[in-house]
Amino acid sequence: MSPHLRRSVAVIRKRRALTAAAGALVLVFAGTATASATHTNADSTAGGSKPTIVFVHGAFADSSGWNAEVSALQRLGYPVIAAADPLRGLTGDADYVRSILKTINGPIVLVGHSYGGAVVTNAARGVPDVRALVYVGAYVPDQGESIATVLDPATYPGSLLGKDTTDVRPFPNPAAPGGTDADIYIKSADFRSVFAADVPARTAAQMAATQRPLSLTAETQVSGAPAWKTVPSWDLITLNDKAIPPAGQRFMARRAHAHVETVGSSHAVMVSHPDAVVSIVLDAARHSG
Repeated sequence: MSPHLRRSVAVIRKRRALTAAAGALVLVFAGTATASATHTNADSTAGGSKPTIVFVHGAFADSSGWNAEVSALQRLGYPVIAAADPLRGLTGDADYVRSILKTINGPIVLVGHSYGGAVVTNAARGVPDVRALVYVGAYVPDQGESIATVLDPATYPGSLLGKDTTDVRPFPNPAAPGGTDADIYIKSADFRSVFAADVPARTAAQMAATQRPLSLTAETQVSGAPAWKTVPSWDLITLNDKAIPPAGQRFMARRAHAHVETVGSSHAVMVSHPDAVVSIVLDAARHSG
């Protein structure tokens, strides 16, 4: 039997087994079987319907970074949207994500990675259906802070992200002062060490080539009133992060009174440890009713 046919037969058998299981679901994720008592309809909100999970990527990434999480959650019956973060300016980016949130009926769990954490902090403001915020290796700014100012590098050292590891390319941006902005990219030679040290080298090279840049306006524009002051928050701290220092992540999570989980991961946690991301999202979903 060819490998392709063998895989097809295995898929058919698995589907039949799931149908016969009267709703019991076992998720095999990253090679680990997880009991259905954890990952089944028990994850529904008190009203009986699952919340919509909305993912927001950050700088130097795109929505495809969430592919593993999207697939896992869809298999569990969760509606999922991976929003395309414009990365042009914090206010406009948050307004764009908020426009998506307002089209969703029912409770929402809003998830942000890296700069996307600043976006969800603002996007959730004024959207009562957002029942939980999940920060994943993310910035969690307070009002008046930007991602450039929220963490003092003298107090929270360890980031490799800086002028020596980035390229800056000017471009026109009507939202920027004077109409001129600059895009920030991680240099290809430094991408893996800065962003994705625990991702296979070939995958990291692809991520470097397809990275979406962050504008200087997005980096320096200050946050408004943070939604985490009124919305319950979860925070997955990435302990091997060379973009946002783990100690700085802990400071921001503590200030937001977030439920904290940790994972030994690089900044690219959504790619290298999707199981940890799914776990904390499910925890937030269970408490979002």
